[in-house]
Formats: sequence, structure tokens, C-alpha cells
Amino acid sequence: MSQWTVEGPDRITIEETVRTLQVRTIDGTVNVVAAEGPARLEVTELKGEPLHVTLVDGVLTVTYKDLSSWNEFGDVLKSVESVKGFFSSFKRKRTAAVTVTVPAGTEVKVGTVSAATTVSGFSEHVSTQTANADITLVGLTGRTDANTVTGDVDAQSVAGQLRLNTVSGRLTVLAGTAEKVSANAVTGAVTLDLAAATPAQIKVNTVSGAVGVRLPPLTDTKVEAGTTSGDLSSGFEELTVAGNWGTKRLSGQLGDGSGSLSVTTVSGAVTVLQRPEAEDDTRAARELPAPDLTKSDTPGTGPDLTKEA
Repeated sequence: MSQWTVEGPDRITIEETVRTLQVRTIDGTVNVVAAEGPARLEVTELKGEPLHVTLVDGVLTVTYKDLSSWNEFGDVLKSVESVKGFFSSFKRKRTAAVTVTVPAGTEVKVGTVSAATTVSGFSEHVSTQTANADITLVGLTGRTDANTVTGDVDAQSVAGQLRLNTVSGRLTVLAGTAEKVSANAVTGAVTLDLAAATPAQIKVNTVSGAVGVRLPPLTDTKVEAGTTSGDLSSGFEELTVAGNWGTKRLSGQLGDGSGSLSVTTVSGAVTVLQRPEAEDDTRAARELPAPDLTKSDTPGTGPDLTKEA
């Protein structure tokens, strides 16, 4: 076992093999980057208690000594009320700006209360959770899970399997190529810009959050979308809207229907559009979440996907 105590800005190089990374912090920022070479930890800001760093059997942990275990910490982040109670148990505020560099094949687990998190470049399982901070995921190819209470989640060029959950945050996928996508929100809006060349399995659930989906032009997807009081619209001639009173459904088959898109919402609007061919993904990343595409200031309103790229 190796251990370090970080009491201020510091840099640590870890020569031993790291197979799993766990980061648990309160406020500040957490950046986890995949790169070759030995693992490296850089702390550029630290206020409050010192960070406790350990390496045991290939598991590198960066946290505070009095923070709970990973499972207990996850339970704390399930509601705003539980987070407030968690904060009250500390004598003083804690802020840390942490950057960890580990090999791309490392399993990554990050849990924060209000620290913004960015994870990029990994091929193994990535799990992130926070209460009221944003999560950014870039270039991941394994299984990816992201959970927030009020924070937004932005996933860019993420493949593999992607599962996103929030209460009131916004969920956005840009140039997504994941084979399986699951997005769940209560009042948060869900925007999926999908670029997979092969059929994918996509499932979206919201209560009042708007849902916007862009599919590749030659997609093979069976579409089933339903809403009780929201609007339905589509850019595909093959998709039709049925029902006037109560539940309305948008359904149809694109191509051979080997993939699937299932959307369920109570009062949220649902829009399914065609992604332009050979679209510049960098430009798409700029345009889709831009504030000027939001039609209103109503919470949970997503970007206007009817605007052509």
C-alpha cells in the first residue's frame, strides 16, 4: 500500500500500475484524462481539509479521510435534501481542483457534490455522479454511466454503452456513436445527436422534459414515441403521428428497422429529425447546445433541433 497526504497545490507521479481510479470530492473541479505513461495527480487548488491519496492492489483513490465509501457516497447524491444534510456534517468548506492522468484502460469512478467533472479518452467502464455540478464526457468507448440531480451532462463522441440520468439537469449527446443509449430525466431536456453508422438501441424517458433526437440519414431504426400532452414532430416521411385526445404516438420504420428508438414522456414535446450528411461534428457541437437555440426560459426546454446545421 502506498499513500500520500496532499495539503496544498502539489504534483505526484505514481509509478505502480493503476487499474481502477476513484475520486470523491466536494467542491471545485475534477479532470480525468487518459494518457500513456505512469499515473499522475496534480492539485492546483486546495481549501479546507487535506486530500488523502492511496494506492491499494491497483486501486488509486483520491478523497478526504472522513468521506464515506463509494456506495455510501452515491446514496448521498440521490437528492438535494440528502446533499444539504451531507454538507452540514462538515466543519468548513472544502474545495479542490484535481487533475488525474491514468492509462486509457483504467476503470474510472468519480463522485462529487458540486465539483464540475470532465472525463476523456477511456476504453473501460466510466461512472460519474454529482449533485449540482455539470459532467462532460469526451471520447469514451466502454460502458459509461453519468448521474446528476441538477447538473447537466454533455457527452461528446461517446461510443460503447451510454446511460444518463438526471432530475432537472439537461442531457446532451453530440456526435454519439454508442450502440446502446439510455437517457432518463424528470424535468430536464434530452437532446441526442446520433452519428452511429450501425443500428443502435436508444431509449429515452422524461416526465416534462422536451426530447430532441437527430438520426443519421440512412439509419435503420424502428421508432416509437409517445406523449400525453406534448407536441410530436418529425423530419422523416416514414414516421406518422396518431391520436388526437390523450396519448399521441409518433411511429414508423426507417430502413430495415434493426435498430430502435423508444421515447416516453408525459408532457414533454418530442422531435425526431434527420442529421445532415457529412456534417461537421465540431460545428454540431457548437450549435446544438447554444443558448440562442432555446425557444424559452422555461426549465427543461431543450434546443431547437429544427434549425438546420
